Amino acid sequence: MTHVVLIDPQFAEHPDVEREVLPEPHRIEVVRLGDNPVDGRLFPGADAVVNCRSRHKLTAAVLDTFESVKIIVQSGVGYDHIDLDACARRGLPVCNTPDYGTMEVADHALGLTLALCRGIAAYDQRLHVRDDAWQTLALPVPPLRRLRTQTFGVIGLGRIGTATALRARAFNMRVVFHDPYLPPGAELGLGLERVARLEDLLAEADIVSLHCPLSPETVRMIDADALARMRPGAVLINTARGGLIDLDAVADALRSGHLCAAGLDVLPVEPLDRSHPLIAAWTRNEPWLEGRLVLTPHAAFYSPESLRDIRRLAMQAVVDYLPHGRLRSCVNLKQLQANGFFQNP
Repeated sequence: MTHVVLIDPQFAEHPDVEREVLPEPHRIEVVRLGDNPVDGRLFPGADAVVNCRSRHKLTAAVLDTFESVKIIVQSGVGYDHIDLDACARRGLPVCNTPDYGTMEVADHALGLTLALCRGIAAYDQRLHVRDDAWQTLALPVPPLRRLRTQTFGVIGLGRIGTATALRARAFNMRVVFHDPYLPPGAELGLGLERVARLEDLLAEADIVSLHCPLSPETVRMIDADALARMRPGAVLINTARGGLIDLDAVADALRSGHLCAAGLDVLPVEPLDRSHPLIAAWTRNEPWLEGRLVLTPHAAFYSPESLRDIRRLAMQAVVDYLPHGRLRSCVNLKQLQANGFFQNP
């Protein structure tokens, strides 16, 4: 009998979706830790762990408490909070679920773009308190612009980046992208323009949308230097990982006016740190930020359908591996092979 532990799943009810994939008599245990750290001693005998929240860090010390776990599945795309090398040394494959919520995140990236560049959020807020918002002279908002004249820059042309790029092109924007890991020519079938250097994309794009994973290479890639390279009046969109940006630098660039606006679904600290100067100014509705900053609560992935998908796909990864040995979207396969596991026959 397989014993699967779900750590802080994103549902309040019983694991009915998971039961469709892993029926009785197999055991599915829901462990709700909240802000407490993961401790494998709380679920002895578990064969698999499905981690549902990125706030739970799976470090080498935490892994030492897993006495019988054979696979770790991250319910979601990002896995920078998991020590992949430590897992590999223990022969633990780590799988994620990259094929859920793709369309939702791409829709959200364009939604943030529209909210800023068409003044949707600003107009809504003005109408709460100002009748003169109806007058033409009151309509200008800093990010407002004709979209078809804009160059939309995508950093990271994976599943979500591609879906976002195609949506931007449907709005008649010129779309450019930077992705050093994409094979040459991959852009030709999509009708997109490739930019070899990140610096060149930042200089060309009116709107920059982030769609890359968080790694040592990309952490705070949008820092003060990167922001200075962006076109004056550019718009920044981030629906990927909060750690990709330096929030202090974004705040400075917004205050100076060099960065016109930002739409952020993810932040370096989540839930948001209301003591941060930029978040504090946004909370107080300070006039200089009007229409220039839209925040959403790491919700780009969400729809009732995508939540069901993520639950099903995470459990499917467990079922594929236990007992069949099939790895579904294993993110540390190279490290496992370097440690003598899962060698090709």
